[in-house]
Amino acid sequence: MNTYVPASKSSPAAKPVAYQRKDFSWFSPLTTRWADNDIYGHVNNVMYYSYFDSTANRYLIEQGGLDIHDGPIIGLVVDSGCSYFAPVAFPDALEGALRVAHLGRSSVRYELAIFKPGDQQAVAQGHFVHVFVDRQTRQAVAIPDQLREALAQLLVTAN
Repeated sequence: MNTYVPASKSSPAAKPVAYQRKDFSWFSPLTTRWADNDIYGHVNNVMYYSYFDSTANRYLIEQGGLDIHDGPIIGLVVDSGCSYFAPVAFPDALEGALRVAHLGRSSVRYELAIFKPGDQQAVAQGHFVHVFVDRQTRQAVAIPDQLREALAQLLVTAN
Protein backbone atom coordinates (compact mmCIF):
# COMPACT_ATOMS: atom_id res chain seq x y z
CA MET A 1 0.00 0.00 0.00
CA ASN A 2 1.32 3.44 -0.97
CA THR A 3 1.08 6.22 1.57
CA TYR A 4 0.63 9.81 0.51
CA VAL A 5 3.18 12.14 2.07
CA PRO A 6 2.63 15.86 1.44
CA ALA A 7 5.55 17.56 -0.29
CA SER A 8 6.03 19.86 2.70
CA LYS A 9 6.69 16.81 4.89
CA SER A 10 8.85 14.84 2.46
CA SER A 11 11.03 17.56 0.93
CA PRO A 12 10.44 21.11 2.08
CA ALA A 13 10.84 23.58 -0.75
CA ALA A 14 13.18 26.50 -0.29
CA LYS A 15 11.35 29.76 0.28
CA PRO A 16 11.81 31.92 -2.83
CA VAL A 17 13.66 35.20 -2.54
CA ALA A 18 11.73 38.16 -3.92
CA TYR A 19 12.99 39.58 -7.20
CA GLN A 20 14.40 43.09 -7.15
CA ARG A 21 13.53 45.91 -9.54
CA LYS A 22 17.17 46.19 -10.65
CA ASP A 23 16.95 42.67 -12.10
CA PHE A 24 14.52 43.79 -14.82
CA SER A 25 14.82 46.18 -17.74
CA TRP A 26 11.25 46.19 -19.10
CA PHE A 27 8.18 47.35 -17.18
CA SER A 28 4.52 47.80 -18.03
CA PRO A 29 1.91 49.71 -16.01
CA LEU A 30 -0.92 47.63 -14.59
CA THR A 31 -4.23 48.79 -13.21
CA THR A 32 -5.98 46.97 -10.41
CA ARG A 33 -9.74 46.81 -10.65
CA TRP A 34 -12.44 46.73 -8.01
CA ALA A 35 -13.34 43.19 -9.13
CA ASP A 36 -9.74 41.99 -8.53
CA ASN A 37 -10.24 42.13 -4.75
CA ASP A 38 -11.65 39.15 -2.92
CA ILE A 39 -13.61 38.88 0.31
CA TYR A 40 -10.35 39.15 2.27
CA GLY A 41 -9.79 42.69 0.99
CA HIS A 42 -6.79 42.06 -1.25
CA VAL A 43 -6.18 41.11 -4.87
CA ASN A 44 -7.06 37.44 -5.28
CA ASN A 45 -4.21 35.10 -6.17
CA VAL A 46 -5.64 34.17 -9.59
CA MET A 47 -5.48 37.80 -10.73
CA TYR A 48 -1.68 37.75 -10.67
CA TYR A 49 -1.74 35.29 -13.57
CA SER A 50 -3.81 37.81 -15.52
CA TYR A 51 -1.25 40.50 -14.69
CA PHE A 52 1.57 38.21 -15.87
CA ASP A 53 -0.30 37.37 -19.08
CA SER A 54 -0.99 41.05 -19.80
CA THR A 55 2.64 42.00 -19.15
CA ALA A 56 4.10 39.29 -21.40
CA ASN A 57 1.61 39.82 -24.21
CA ARG A 58 2.00 43.59 -24.19
CA TYR A 59 5.73 43.06 -24.78
CA LEU A 60 5.12 40.49 -27.53
CA ILE A 61 2.70 42.82 -29.33
CA GLU A 62 4.56 46.12 -28.88
CA GLN A 63 8.15 44.93 -29.19
CA GLY A 64 7.89 41.63 -31.06
CA GLY A 65 5.17 42.43 -33.57
CA LEU A 66 2.90 39.57 -32.50
CA ASP A 67 -0.50 39.85 -34.19
CA ILE A 68 -2.87 38.28 -31.68
CA HIS A 69 -5.91 38.65 -33.94
CA ASP A 70 -4.81 37.46 -37.38
CA GLY A 71 -1.17 36.34 -37.17
CA PRO A 72 -0.18 32.81 -38.22
CA ILE A 73 1.22 31.93 -34.78
CA ILE A 74 -0.01 32.17 -31.21
CA GLY A 75 1.62 31.46 -27.86
CA LEU A 76 0.05 28.85 -25.61
CA VAL A 77 0.90 28.76 -21.90
CA VAL A 78 2.10 25.28 -20.93
CA ASP A 79 3.54 26.01 -17.47
CA SER A 80 3.17 28.75 -14.90
CA GLY A 81 3.75 29.49 -11.24
CA CYS A 82 3.55 32.34 -8.76
CA SER A 83 4.93 33.26 -5.33
CA TYR A 84 3.45 36.03 -3.21
CA PHE A 85 5.32 38.36 -0.84
CA ALA A 86 3.01 41.26 0.03
CA PRO A 87 -0.67 42.02 -0.48
CA VAL A 88 -2.02 44.57 -2.92
CA ALA A 89 -5.56 45.87 -3.23
CA PHE A 90 -7.70 48.06 -5.44
CA PRO A 91 -6.96 50.93 -6.21
CA ASP A 92 -3.20 50.20 -6.06
CA ALA A 93 -1.16 51.08 -9.13
CA LEU A 94 1.23 48.30 -10.15
CA GLU A 95 4.00 47.59 -12.63
CA GLY A 96 4.61 44.29 -14.37
CA ALA A 97 8.26 43.44 -15.03
CA LEU A 98 9.43 40.93 -17.62
CA ARG A 99 12.63 39.09 -18.44
CA VAL A 100 13.43 35.94 -20.42
CA ALA A 101 15.11 33.04 -18.64
CA HIS A 102 15.19 30.61 -21.58
CA LEU A 103 14.67 31.04 -25.31
CA GLY A 104 14.24 27.81 -27.25
CA ARG A 105 13.27 26.98 -30.83
CA SER A 106 9.53 27.21 -30.22
CA SER A 107 9.28 28.06 -26.53
CA VAL A 108 10.21 30.83 -24.13
CA ARG A 109 10.30 30.89 -20.34
CA TYR A 110 9.46 34.29 -18.89
CA GLU A 111 10.22 35.41 -15.38
CA LEU A 112 7.83 38.09 -14.23
CA ALA A 113 7.41 40.29 -11.19
CA ILE A 114 4.79 42.67 -9.91
CA PHE A 115 5.99 45.85 -8.21
CA LYS A 116 4.33 48.81 -6.60
CA PRO A 117 5.69 51.93 -8.33
CA GLY A 118 8.96 52.95 -6.71
CA ASP A 119 9.29 49.79 -4.59
CA GLN A 120 12.48 47.82 -5.09
CA GLN A 121 11.14 44.42 -4.02
CA ALA A 122 8.44 42.49 -5.87
CA VAL A 123 5.08 41.94 -4.20
CA ALA A 124 4.69 38.79 -6.33
CA GLN A 125 6.75 36.95 -8.92
CA GLY A 126 6.37 34.01 -11.19
CA HIS A 127 7.06 32.33 -14.48
CA PHE A 128 5.22 31.53 -17.68
CA VAL A 129 6.27 29.17 -20.46
CA HIS A 130 4.85 29.92 -23.89
CA VAL A 131 5.07 27.43 -26.74
CA PHE A 132 4.47 29.11 -30.08
CA VAL A 133 2.20 27.15 -32.38
CA ASP A 134 0.53 27.47 -35.75
CA ARG A 135 -2.83 29.15 -35.16
CA GLN A 136 -4.73 26.55 -37.24
CA THR A 137 -2.94 23.25 -36.57
CA ARG A 138 -1.72 24.00 -33.03
CA GLN A 139 1.60 22.37 -33.96
CA ALA A 140 4.76 23.88 -32.46
CA VAL A 141 6.63 26.23 -34.81
CA ALA A 142 9.92 28.09 -34.67
CA ILE A 143 9.69 31.52 -33.08
CA PRO A 144 9.71 34.08 -35.94
CA ASP A 145 12.86 36.22 -36.25
CA GLN A 146 11.27 39.55 -35.26
CA LEU A 147 9.77 38.01 -32.14
CA ARG A 148 12.97 36.09 -31.31
CA GLU A 149 15.03 39.28 -31.58
CA ALA A 150 12.67 41.10 -29.20
CA LEU A 151 12.76 38.22 -26.71
CA ALA A 152 16.55 37.98 -26.91
CA GLN A 153 16.76 41.59 -25.70
CA LEU A 154 15.32 40.44 -22.35
CA LEU A 155 17.35 37.24 -22.05
CA VAL A 156 19.22 36.93 -18.75
CA THR A 157 21.87 34.44 -17.76
CA ALA A 158 22.09 32.58 -14.45
CA ASN A 159 24.62 33.92 -11.96
